[in-house]
Amino acid sequence: MTRILALLALLFFAATSSAAQTPGVSAAPTVAEPRPQRTERIEAELVSMSQWAAPGSTAIVAIRQQIEPGWHTYWRNPGDSGGATTLDWTLPAGVVAGDIVWPLPERQRLQTLMNYGYQGRVYLPVPIEIPADARPGTTLPLEVTALFLVCSDEMCVPDELTLHINLPIREGAAPLDATHGAAIQSVVETAPRSAGIEARVALEGGVLRLTATGGPLTGLDPGRAWFFPFDSGTIAHAAPQPGERGPDGVTLNLTQGGRIAATGLTGPIAGVLATDDGAWEIEATPGPALAGASGGGALELSEGQATTEGASLVSFLQAAVFALLGGLILNLMPCVFPILAMKAASLAGSAHDRTEARRDGLAFLAGVLATFLVLAGVLLALRAGGQAIGWGFQLQSPGVVAALALLMLAVGLNLSSVFNVGAGLQAAGSGRLSRLPGGAGAFFTGVLAVVVAAPCTAPFMAFALGAALVMPWPMALVVFLMLGLGLALPYVIVSLSPRLLGLLPRPGPWMERLKGLLAFPMYGAALWLIWVFARQAGEDALGVLFVAALLMALGLWLVGINQARRAEGGTAILSAITAALALVSAIGLTGAAVSLARSGPDAASAPVGELASQPWSEDAVRAAQAEGRPVLVNFTADWCVTCKINEQTSLESARVAEAMRATNAVYLVGDWTRRDDAITRELERRRRSGVPLYLVYAPGSAEPRILPQLLTEGVVVDALEAARP
Repeated sequence: MTRILALLALLFFAATSSAAQTPGVSAAPTVAEPRPQRTERIEAELVSMSQWAAPGSTAIVAIRQQIEPGWHTYWRNPGDSGGATTLDWTLPAGVVAGDIVWPLPERQRLQTLMNYGYQGRVYLPVPIEIPADARPGTTLPLEVTALFLVCSDEMCVPDELTLHINLPIREGAAPLDATHGAAIQSVVETAPRSAGIEARVALEGGVLRLTATGGPLTGLDPGRAWFFPFDSGTIAHAAPQPGERGPDGVTLNLTQGGRIAATGLTGPIAGVLATDDGAWEIEATPGPALAGASGGGALELSEGQATTEGASLVSFLQAAVFALLGGLILNLMPCVFPILAMKAASLAGSAHDRTEARRDGLAFLAGVLATFLVLAGVLLALRAGGQAIGWGFQLQSPGVVAALALLMLAVGLNLSSVFNVGAGLQAAGSGRLSRLPGGAGAFFTGVLAVVVAAPCTAPFMAFALGAALVMPWPMALVVFLMLGLGLALPYVIVSLSPRLLGLLPRPGPWMERLKGLLAFPMYGAALWLIWVFARQAGEDALGVLFVAALLMALGLWLVGINQARRAEGGTAILSAITAALALVSAIGLTGAAVSLARSGPDAASAPVGELASQPWSEDAVRAAQAEGRPVLVNFTADWCVTCKINEQTSLESARVAEAMRATNAVYLVGDWTRRDDAITRELERRRRSGVPLYLVYAPGSAEPRILPQLLTEGVVVDALEAARP
């Protein structure tokens, strides 16, 4: 008897197993139990809102996420960093999956960044269209490959999970799934959607003034309100959103993002307007403010914004300190050293006249700060006007580079005593390195130091200037002034310290010899700038600039002859006229050289060396990652001295080339020698205001690893090895 019962049980089990494995046949009228998939950071499963679906209906399924504490995933617009969850469906014929119904995200602050995402348990509902010819009593197998970018405060990991569910087909209205139905229904009912709200937006001095009225906003006391844009670059996500209420709606003042700053307000802005009483999708078209959106008092700051002012102050203080440190380190960079060496020798000449030394030190500081203030003002004004530019922007202009090359040549000729500025021949023999009298010479040298410092980016500068460019302009100007203070500080400290001055040697013939020696770094700077001009403008323009430089040298030599004649009591009318003609011709030919500058993308070429490179673009990065290859990105410019040093010592070495081959990596170069708005936007996205910037992408990773500004072979090789698939 026992054997018979066991045999019957075995037959029953086999029959039910066979029915369960037969395609299109369901042994039960409710949803088959889904199988959760897990990683160390997230658990996910595909679940249904209802127990079954009717033919010709729209069913709702959802990707349930259970995110580990300390980790989060992202909304459709991740904010300042991150990446949205993406779904790749595999469905039976006739079944169509719609877009994700995104629940309202949380605002997640990370230092100075603001992201939009989710923590804990999250449901992402998706409507599924069931074909009318689906047969009751069968099941529809649904499969989705979900790619989650799961991040903590320290790192991000892309987790890809394949989820399944068998959705039963039955006639009639289905009750909610007992486990997940009510939670999914709540998300669907509360998710933002259009509600007849009219919205307008206007750009006023870098601020997007958003007004919204009508629909559920009429007569509503919203308490708090904030805006989540659908597209990145629309607003500065971390900035406060102060506003006011009105009888028919609300007004929000939003800080423009990088895309709006670069292109201006060119079309509607879409997103979610959230309040304490609900959230709705809106599309704000450019236009004047709507009536009824203001006049009822200020809105409360939304959650997380109350601390923004304090966080902004901390960021400002941090940027100011980093700018000061960057300015100090800038003194050691090769582009600035010749000027500072010249001023150090000049300081030695006045070291034993404390009053004169103090005057020169303060005048040099004034020249540095004034020039930084002018550069910062122009930079911020152009950016406020929609220009996509960053630190060193002036060297992207062939005209500026040509003018600086001739200026460096003139300074070198002055140091070589070919001519004298502001002094007669007798004064030229006094050993003074500054040819302008008194504090004017020290002030001019401060100006010159800042001008030649533009091609250099020292450590700490990138963060400081990148942060400054998204701050209110008074804070940004202070950050730039702190950078100037750091550059001038060593010279000022020495000039104000009697003890340090006493350590300097007394003036003597050695100063004249040193002055002549320091002319050669200036000639080197002139030659380097001419090379940069050639890369920007082409061979024809270079030839014309050579002639302009020759005529300028001739004109300044004649100026020196004229000065010597007058010092001897004679006249030099012919030399004065010839000098004037030569200098005017040099200016005219410089303009002609600039006008010949090529404007095409081949005007500047990428670095050459051991590595074979391709031009950088976002598509190129994605294409390489799709092939499973690491990506090394070098944002550089021909006028960036730090970039060239890194390329010669690290990037273009045989060891790095071998590491690139071993890891099958792709080398992309973003050449910023001439203006490129796409590169500028990428620098802004990485919170940088200039080059160099080095990124290493691992296959499948949305966010890159940012390498230090001063590279070594080991740093690059280690980053490539870490990015190996």
